Amino acid sequence: MNAIIPQPMVSTTGEGAFRLHDATVIAAPPALAGVARWLRGALAPPTGLSLPPGPPGPGAVTLALSDGVPAEGYRLRVEPDQVSIVGGDPAGVFYGAQTLRQLLPAAVYRKAAVAGARWLVPCGETTDAPRFGWRGAMLDVARHFLPKADVLRLVDLLAVHKLNVLHLHLTDDQGWRLEIRRYPELTRVGAWRRESMVGSRQHERFDGRPHGGYYTQDDIREIVAYAAERFVTVVPEIDVPGHSQAAIAAYPALGNTGDPVEVSTRWGVSSRVLNVADTTLDFYRYVFDEVLELFPGTYIGVGGDECPKDEWRASPQAQQRIRALGLRDEDELQSWFVRQLDEHLTARGRRLFGWDEILEGGLAPGATVASWRGTTGALAAARAGHDVVLCPDTSVYLDYRQSDRPDEPIPVGTVLDVETVYAFEPLPAQLTGAERDRVLGAQCNIWTEHLASARAVDYAAFPRLCAFAETVWSAPERDPAGFRDRLGTHLGRLDALGVEYRPGTGPLPWQTRPDARGWPKDRATREAEIAAMTAHIAG
Repeated sequence: MNAIIPQPMVSTTGEGAFRLHDATVIAAPPALAGVARWLRGALAPPTGLSLPPGPPGPGAVTLALSDGVPAEGYRLRVEPDQVSIVGGDPAGVFYGAQTLRQLLPAAVYRKAAVAGARWLVPCGETTDAPRFGWRGAMLDVARHFLPKADVLRLVDLLAVHKLNVLHLHLTDDQGWRLEIRRYPELTRVGAWRRESMVGSRQHERFDGRPHGGYYTQDDIREIVAYAAERFVTVVPEIDVPGHSQAAIAAYPALGNTGDPVEVSTRWGVSSRVLNVADTTLDFYRYVFDEVLELFPGTYIGVGGDECPKDEWRASPQAQQRIRALGLRDEDELQSWFVRQLDEHLTARGRRLFGWDEILEGGLAPGATVASWRGTTGALAAARAGHDVVLCPDTSVYLDYRQSDRPDEPIPVGTVLDVETVYAFEPLPAQLTGAERDRVLGAQCNIWTEHLASARAVDYAAFPRLCAFAETVWSAPERDPAGFRDRLGTHLGRLDALGVEYRPGTGPLPWQTRPDARGWPKDRATREAEIAAMTAHIAG
């Protein structure tokens, strides 16, 4: 078996190998010109070969489409004199090209010519297609901003692992990261904070150093286009009505008190939430209209999570709204707020995507739920006829600690080692029949309170993201020993890509953070917390 990650449905090896050389061409019809351009751009720098367009047949890497192959699926055949990749659509051909890349020596992932290398592809055939349509990763750029170049690099790494969704968490209490032309204060004020917490919030330590940054609309257009060329859809998230202190700092009239506040310097959940006035809803309708211009995908994230209700309980305006609408409580008020945006997005042909708290007080019609607090939200949403993306924190939160070792950097949450992530099953066993069809797939989440750089994101995400990729692409049967063997080879590819992953033996000295303390939890404690948080939506 070839050391391919994620593991394909069927992969066999034969006798001999195909060698990339000076006369090798890439043959592709016009519909696959983009895939051919990407493949040439990936292979030419390390091999030093031009790989020009040419006719199919001997001496060619031929790309083709076929109705007999499922969407996103491919058939890769390597013979001594030629290679063919046949896909059900351009995405399938692209994934076949990614597999072809994995069959070459790991040095093919370098960006300059590698002297003395022989570029041999072992003969054989691979037939493959993904298990789920939503295979994603969420990147939090609100807590710690990642420059555009780092986001583009992550897109490439997602594509290597055949993931197809990048969920960008663009706004939170600690920062607003997206230029909105109508409301310039969102970035002039909301895109930076005067300092950040050092380590877990329980220790009350701050660094005294400003932090900030944001993406211009041209930056976002570039990110979205770059991702689309790699068959990655970018899903934006503008978090409301909680996690909104940065927006309130920029425009105090959005808050419940009108008092000036600063962009939050603290981790955790702020008590500052949006008010429920018509003017605030109109403000966000305008914000989302600009978001829709930038992000052409179907799904638009509105967050909807962790919204404390204390300000609404104390607000005459919020209480009047509850009475006027005949709502029972503040939970239903949150659901009403989310529904207003759902209607706005639906009228424009989009679908609202939110965390499982949008179930509280009644699920917004047409919404898709990201179930992060265990699987309770997934079960409730699917049974109510709503689509679901699984991302439970005890399985796929890649900012959680990777071992019990005392030198893990800023250890928070439960232990999620590679084996734990690899054991994740995206399809809850309790679902039956049509309910199972509501599961679009799953995503891993990379929160960045404690990940202040691309190097730190690398350490947290890899190689656990490799394991996650296999859970959403490959068959449900797991082979931990086989995965470990393949991962050993795959780490050489990550090395060539410059990924600063966590070694299996533990963090390297420069990957530790003795200056910043964490707040680890055991699994039983966390599962009890989740049960308490979701008890009222279990039915």
